[in-house]
Amino acid sequence: MIVIMRIGCSQDEISRVTNRIVDAGLRVYIPHGVERTVIGVVGQAFPGLRDALESLPGVDQVIPVTKPYQLASREFHPEDTIVELDGVTIGGSEIVVMAGPCAVESEEQLLLTAQAVKAAGATVLRGGAFKPRTSPYEFRGLGERGLRILAQVGEETQMPIVTEVMAPHDVDLVARYADILQIGSRNMQNFVLLDEVGRTRKPVLLKRGLSANIQEWLLAAEYVLVQGNEQVILCERGIRTFENYSRNTMDINAIPIIEKVSHLPIIADPSHATGKWYLVSPLALAAVAAGADGLLIEVHPNPDMALADGPQSLTFDNFRLLMSQLQPIAEARSRKLAMPAVRVNP
Repeated sequence: MIVIMRIGCSQDEISRVTNRIVDAGLRVYIPHGVERTVIGVVGQAFPGLRDALESLPGVDQVIPVTKPYQLASREFHPEDTIVELDGVTIGGSEIVVMAGPCAVESEEQLLLTAQAVKAAGATVLRGGAFKPRTSPYEFRGLGERGLRILAQVGEETQMPIVTEVMAPHDVDLVARYADILQIGSRNMQNFVLLDEVGRTRKPVLLKRGLSANIQEWLLAAEYVLVQGNEQVILCERGIRTFENYSRNTMDINAIPIIEKVSHLPIIADPSHATGKWYLVSPLALAAVAAGADGLLIEVHPNPDMALADGPQSLTFDNFRLLMSQLQPIAEARSRKLAMPAVRVNP
């Protein structure tokens, strides 16, 4: 529920309300950027708490939240959440493109890719150091060596990096190198992992589960938010349906639905959604047209020789073409593409 305080209420009246909530075994959340004090009640409230709070001095009204996800709901947090890191803003007026290889294979491969995608307009470098694979015999990443390469190339190209963390015991390790911690589709409901990344206070990119509905997805985000980490970015990456022509079925519906029911920014991953490189650009354009705040695109210098997900990776030329096509779509949505950081010599 949400407690709306009267305009001009005293700090003592606010404290009395928050203390009553805490005494009931619940958490208090006060969102930023509101005209008057609004106090969120986080947790399962017992019958009668609403009446008890409404009777306290300084309280204007108490409104129940109708969604099972509370902190992720627009009822709780009407303004859009903006995630900012190293000059990159996710969730504002600019559309952010995160691009790079599915897996870090070598320093040369990653540096070539980073330079190419940045020159084309990408602002965040993606790359996997730990790779969840369907088969245990497939390439599963370079581990910490891959993280070191990511950090080095990110520093050299002045690009923040996003990479996946797969296990709770790896969170601290990955957080030392990454700017954004990615939770993959298979781990969307790994609740211990969600708790751990929530405690880091680093931005978290939460991919939708293979068969998760939107409510389950937002409840997974709630696990991160309830730890006090408000920097959550949702990522639509396709869901499993009866269709087997493409790798998954990208749910474009999810983008405007999330925009309506949640304040969290949402990006799209057409690479994993389709599994086929020639479908990536059309789905990327569609996602931006539908209102996505950004894209996550796989790019490789030689997709035919990629150790992971080559068939869905764009070449440098195809990525440049996609970036040129995105600009008019962004403008049609009264938005623009984010610009890469520019190195300033001292």
